[in-house]
Amino acid sequence: MPTPYSCVLVDLDGTIVDSAPGITATLAYTFVELGLPVPPPAQLLAYVGPPLLDSFRELAGFTSQQAATALAIYRARYLSVGVFDATVYPGMAWFLATVHEHRVPLSLATSKPETPATMILTHYGLANNFDVITGASDDEVRSAKADVVAEALVRLAALGCDVSKPVMVGDRIHDVHGAAAHGVPTIFVEWGYGLPAEAVGAVGVVSDVAELQRLVVGT
Repeated sequence: MPTPYSCVLVDLDGTIVDSAPGITATLAYTFVELGLPVPPPAQLLAYVGPPLLDSFRELAGFTSQQAATALAIYRARYLSVGVFDATVYPGMAWFLATVHEHRVPLSLATSKPETPATMILTHYGLANNFDVITGASDDEVRSAKADVVAEALVRLAALGCDVSKPVMVGDRIHDVHGAAAHGVPTIFVEWGYGLPAEAVGAVGVVSDVAELQRLVVGT
C-alpha cells in the first residue's frame, strides 16, 4: 500500500526530543556570563525551536553583535554540557523506525545547527533512520526554517528520492510557515513547545505518536 507522502521532514527540538532542559540551562548560563538577569523559565522556553540568533535579537533585544557574542557563549557551553540533557519523546523512536522500514525518505529539518543535532540523534540511536540530517549550518548562515526545508529537499533529491509530495512534522509556527514557503504541508504535534494557535495552517494536528504514524505512513 503506497504511503500518503513521498518523503518526510521532521523537526528535532519539541518534536523528536524534549531538549528544553539543556537549552534553557545553557541560556541561563549565557545570560549570567553576559552579566544580565536571567529571564524566568517561561521566557527561556520561548527560545526553544526558533533560530537562536533571531531569538536573542527578538526576545532579548540584543543588537546583531550582542546576539553573536551570546551565541558564541551559548554554543561552547551547549556542546560541552547541555547537548545530551534531553529526552526522546515516547514513541518517536518507533515512529522514525516505522518511516524508515516503509522506505519513505526521511530528513531531519531543524533550526539547531547540524553538529549538535547529529550528536543527539547518534547518542539516542536514531541517526540511522534518516537518509539526510539537515539543520542550520554551524555558522548559522542557514538557520531560518524555510532555508532548512529547502536544503533538506535539495539533499533528498540529490539522493534520487521522490520529493514530489513531502510533509513536514513539527511543533512550532516556524515549522508551519517555513514549510509552507515551499508548498510543503505540516503535521503539527501537540506534545512540543508550541501554543495551540501556532498550529494554524497545519494540514493536521496530532496529540499522540500513533495518530502521527497513521497520517504519515497511512497504516
